[in-house]
Amino acid sequence: MKEFIGYKHGINFGGWFSQCDNSEQRYNSFISEADFETVSKWGLDHIRIPIDYELVLNDDDTFKQSGFDRIRNCIELCKKYGLNMILDLHKTKGFSFDYKENENGFFEDRYFQDLFCKLWAQLARDFGHYDNLAFELLNEVTDESYIDVWNEVSIRAIQMIRDFAPTIKILVGSYHNNSVSAVRKLALPYDSNIVYNFHCYEPLAFTHQGAYWIPTMDTSFRMKFEEPYSVYRENTKKIGERYMYNLPESEDVIDEKFFEMIFADALKVCEERNVAIYCGEYGVIDLAQPEDTLKWYRCINKVFEKYNIGRAAWTYKEMDFGLVGKHYDSVRDELIKLL
Repeated sequence: MKEFIGYKHGINFGGWFSQCDNSEQRYNSFISEADFETVSKWGLDHIRIPIDYELVLNDDDTFKQSGFDRIRNCIELCKKYGLNMILDLHKTKGFSFDYKENENGFFEDRYFQDLFCKLWAQLARDFGHYDNLAFELLNEVTDESYIDVWNEVSIRAIQMIRDFAPTIKILVGSYHNNSVSAVRKLALPYDSNIVYNFHCYEPLAFTHQGAYWIPTMDTSFRMKFEEPYSVYRENTKKIGERYMYNLPESEDVIDEKFFEMIFADALKVCEERNVAIYCGEYGVIDLAQPEDTLKWYRCINKVFEKYNIGRAAWTYKEMDFGLVGKHYDSVRDELIKLL
């Protein structure tokens, strides 16, 4: 199985150019050069930078030069501090992983699909020559019913990117929000520079305990990490059967074998197709106890290391997961070693 070289230990700059109010104040102040330097001093090798289409498209769908300038500045800052960068289109016009964004129509409307491909062609034209950059086509396709259209559109976008950036690495994720269990349904790699991408917030009952954005979640709910699977199953049922993803019926206490189990099929697919695999997001909400979060990171880290899986933790600052907040003061030094 291939390895995604240069992208083994990373972190997200979530909430800067995406999942925000898209104001100039936000763009100018949420992240600074000092934060790039901090990530470099942590010993990480890359930053994943999510962007929403509002950064780079005007209301009439023409390209917004100021957004392209901001992206170029990020790439140059990464280069300055010895970092690689993933440019992630977190929201495209007509689709967002977050239903509250009220974006719809992308998977049904050729106009939105063409705009998506044209945007990536322009990004490739402007930035495809950078040797410290990779492209991530789209964050977290949701419904399984979208996969056939998504495979078709992603290949079209890759073909247009290749006109300007023949060898840049391109990350593609599958449905159910980049679920590792859905990697098998991705189209065969277009060429040797494709990377399969997944996200991991499993088990959700632990990593999203008390999450206000999950409608069925009790915001007062809390749990420890080291619990038997039976406890996980009971807690997960309370938030919905759809979140029961691969939880065995067992009295064993959860440990790294859980991640071995849920990654197994994706690793097999990547071996069969000779393609690298990468985890673009993983992390624990800042409502969990820091010591329990550290235990979760230790377990998943063992499996990442065993299979040489590159990854980027969610996230650097705020966004309910931020690692630089006071919540992690007692464990941050140990946590950084596990990123």
